[in-house]
Amino acid sequence: MTIMIKIILILSYLACDYQAFVDRLASVGGGAALLVFFALYALLAASLFLCAFIRAHTVRVALAALFSAASVFQQSFEWTTQGAFTYEAFLNLYNASGQIGDAVAQHGQVLFKTILAAALLFLGIALPPRRVRFDPRFAPAALLIAFGTLSGLLYLRGGEGSRALPAAYPAISYVTLMAGERLLEDKGPREKVAIQRNAVPVARDIVLLVDESVSGNYLDINNRNGVRSGLLEPRARMRLVNFGYAGSIHRCSANSNIVLRYGGTQKNYQQAIAHWPSIWNYARQAGLRTVYIDGQSTGGELQNMMDKAERSEIDDFIQFDGTPAVERDMRIAATLADRINNGRPEFILVNKVGAHFPIQDKFPEAATQYRPVLERGDHPLAIWTSDRIGFNGSAEEWVRYRNSYRNTLLWNVGTFFDRLLDKADLSKATILYTSDHGQDLHERGNPGNNTHCGAEFAAQEEGLVPLAVIEGASGRSLDWASALAANRNGSNHFRIFPTLLVLMGYDRPEVRERYGSPLDEAGEPALAYNVNFYTYLGRTPEFRQIELREIVDPPTSDYNALARK
Repeated sequence: MTIMIKIILILSYLACDYQAFVDRLASVGGGAALLVFFALYALLAASLFLCAFIRAHTVRVALAALFSAASVFQQSFEWTTQGAFTYEAFLNLYNASGQIGDAVAQHGQVLFKTILAAALLFLGIALPPRRVRFDPRFAPAALLIAFGTLSGLLYLRGGEGSRALPAAYPAISYVTLMAGERLLEDKGPREKVAIQRNAVPVARDIVLLVDESVSGNYLDINNRNGVRSGLLEPRARMRLVNFGYAGSIHRCSANSNIVLRYGGTQKNYQQAIAHWPSIWNYARQAGLRTVYIDGQSTGGELQNMMDKAERSEIDDFIQFDGTPAVERDMRIAATLADRINNGRPEFILVNKVGAHFPIQDKFPEAATQYRPVLERGDHPLAIWTSDRIGFNGSAEEWVRYRNSYRNTLLWNVGTFFDRLLDKADLSKATILYTSDHGQDLHERGNPGNNTHCGAEFAAQEEGLVPLAVIEGASGRSLDWASALAANRNGSNHFRIFPTLLVLMGYDRPEVRERYGSPLDEAGEPALAYNVNFYTYLGRTPEFRQIELREIVDPPTSDYNALARK
């Protein structure tokens, strides 16, 4: 009876991925590829059954826990995004591990289902095998063969090919591949600043203001039906240079942010991340105090792949412990204005709260202009994430989500800039404003309930961000107008780093040679974003062009779509 229960539990677990299995069969077709898939599936499934009959209780339970955790990791991703769990996806999740609370808050119902499925596997393996009818000594060999075969296949296929295989295995194989890559990677020293700069001291603040999950097509600076940004109203002391739509470095926060801090071009950004000086180092060499304002993390936690060595290059590291998430960007506005007004030239990099999921509680009730919205919490947030669990991604929920997103932008962009620009003296400050990536809010009705950083399918809006320069009406830093027409709706994040260096007084030809053209020069149109960030297993970056004529127009019917029902 125990043997039958264990077998039924494991079979039930495998059946939870029945739809993915059927879809994979349809995509594989016939012939040798189908035989290889069946053989690999049978090998992996057989090793699960063999593990269930290991006599050593501690080993069996440990394997059950390991397999179950790996299963939740993969299935929570695939069942949320409706895409394959590739090595690229694994690395993105690993680098965004600090945002696990966000994912739980938004996709709690999906996560609960994956935990139930993993519980079947755990019990199937962990229950004591009574009166074993076959020799269980095959289990260790079967495990080694299974993992070796799967890892070898994933290596040869560039990290792809795990779709619909038993979910207990791929994440563990990916950990093995990642560990191997890190052992073999070039760990040479980071270069020192070598680009020459003029002798004129920098006499202004230089600010890189990076919003979170703000899609360029949802703001009024780019879309006449967009949410009020607070940047279009005439202000006597402010000048806006709007470069329009731009392509993000990547569709995941950590990847975009680390390149914004280390620079590089589409061809050499991985080398820049590994070996070139950070923007903090350049700023210090230019005589600027370095300031980092982080609205997303607390307690000194480092995010977006920042390490202790990079942290040591930052003079003032500012976070907002104890401040509710709904008030963080307002605190940033006040803090940033104070830094701009303090009379000391500084380089300031800001990571805002912005509109990262979950967004139903990231704006106050008074800022609810767009309705209907997602269900809101009944108390102020004291942490970065929301406490509202579960989002199934139905058409009705997406209507409510988009309206909640608009209200979040109204607060964390519109009100933010109102407060910043009303207080800050921009006569000696230049602010470069962008977002880390855009959003897919499923305006096209595509499957899945993720908003960015997904799997194979990537809506071009995930890489669509705003790009603007904000500074005083007088005392301009660079001649932005000379190249505005050429660069509008045709630039990308890679243009920001060389722009910062030119603002700091570094030699323009040397900057251009290493990092590409700054925004005050006409560059080749490159409205594109990267969908293959990691150059692992012989793969190369893949930049996807954003077609202006295909950018989705956020539906205005969202505002009253449900009210008409």
